[in-house]
Amino acid sequence: MTHEIIISGFGGQGVMAIGKTMVEAGMEEGLFVSWLPSYGPEMRGGTANCSVVLSDQPVGSPVVLNPNELIAMNKPSLLKFEKEVLPGGIILINSSIVELKAQRSDVSAYYIPCIEIANDLGNPKTANMAMLGAYLEASGVLRPETVHRMLAHIFHGPKAGLIDINIEAMSRGAACVSGG
Repeated sequence: MTHEIIISGFGGQGVMAIGKTMVEAGMEEGLFVSWLPSYGPEMRGGTANCSVVLSDQPVGSPVVLNPNELIAMNKPSLLKFEKEVLPGGIILINSSIVELKAQRSDVSAYYIPCIEIANDLGNPKTANMAMLGAYLEASGVLRPETVHRMLAHIFHGPKAGLIDINIEAMSRGAACVSGG
């Protein structure tokens, strides 16, 4: 089982945080992992993507050219990477700002209103966690409980109050995939 994932969007959308959280949870679950970030010339608002590999076998290269799964947090990301996803793969699209639908019929596409979920929760910074929850539901590669534990490591001390809202964002994102 090897999952090669590209997570892409604008800087500031939490793209790198999704990837790092996935990798840390993968390590916790005993998987071999890699995380390779790539930034555009600007940080916030510029392009940002990362390649993540989660596998039960050693990872030969952190470079992902043809992912099994794509998380597209913005339109340029969908346009750039959709064609690279392997047949039978998964594409998750932030439908809050991407009006396009996936053009391929040989992949499973899910549309997650990340910004609406985050705004409903009163914290726009949770949009990436809504997408992460959707990814976990669609792929089944990691247990949500493991990611919840990772959030407890990320948000400690004065930020501990952010754990529950991020878990709720993940749950709402997962419901967009499961229909729940």
